[in-house]
Amino acid sequence: MSAEPSSGAAGSPSDLRDFWRRFRANRLAVLGLAFMVALVVVAVLAPQIAPYGEAERSSVFRGPPSWDHPFGTDGIGRDVFSRVVLGSRVSLKIGALATAISLIIGVGFGGLAGFFGGWVDGLVMRITDIFLAIPYIVLAVAIASVFGRSQNAIIVVLGLTGWLAIARIVRSSFLSLKELEYVEAARALGFSNSRIMFKHILPNALQPIIVYGTIAVGVTILSEAALSFLGVGPQDPTPAWGLMIADGKGSLSNAPHLVLFPGLAISLTILSLQMIGDGLRDALDPKLR
Repeated sequence: MSAEPSSGAAGSPSDLRDFWRRFRANRLAVLGLAFMVALVVVAVLAPQIAPYGEAERSSVFRGPPSWDHPFGTDGIGRDVFSRVVLGSRVSLKIGALATAISLIIGVGFGGLAGFFGGWVDGLVMRITDIFLAIPYIVLAVAIASVFGRSQNAIIVVLGLTGWLAIARIVRSSFLSLKELEYVEAARALGFSNSRIMFKHILPNALQPIIVYGTIAVGVTILSEAALSFLGVGPQDPTPAWGLMIADGKGSLSNAPHLVLFPGLAISLTILSLQMIGDGLRDALDPKLR
């Protein structure tokens, strides 16, 4: 009698080819993936791509786009193109690491609530409800005021405030999966709760976690931009996209490029991650196999 789920050769080359075929059928998802790959390359090679340093100044203040400065210059003469390129490192780092923290916390709490039920479920859900009752941005600003405004502090802040939705998703997955026959078989064989949770249930709950995690990176990048805009994100001269928009909002009428280019960077990044998330949802949906 085996406690393993009868899911076939999951993870085999044929499954990966089938997954890529379904993902590739969504052209918008492929377009989003191409953009994100290009953005990651830009972030990795940012010091080589950016023609100027993040704090390097010229004698042209709020200059419009030109050959020397393709995205123009800001109020103190810094090259906007260079800062947008270097800012990709900041946004991707914060988005990826903060989302990873949120997933670890959310999967942990959601898994415990869904697997054990009872008072554990009630306690975790009440804690979640309390945090959900507080407006997200207010909670993030309050925590940021305590932890500080460095990049690492913002990662911790966004990680500690972004786990609520994934906890509910994982809880619902565990509630349904723990009633299946292969979990009952694992219990009958005397497997420990931790082994059942992490080896038998969690692998079969990965689909919504992967999809949510992809989309959450974009949401976290937007949250970091909002915190920077409010003045509690990374501080100058860090080339954070939200901070660039905050610095340029007062010159929107005579220097719109100060807001346009970092705003486009944020919008395209979030849109691409949303399209990838939609593609992953379709590709991982067992009903479409």
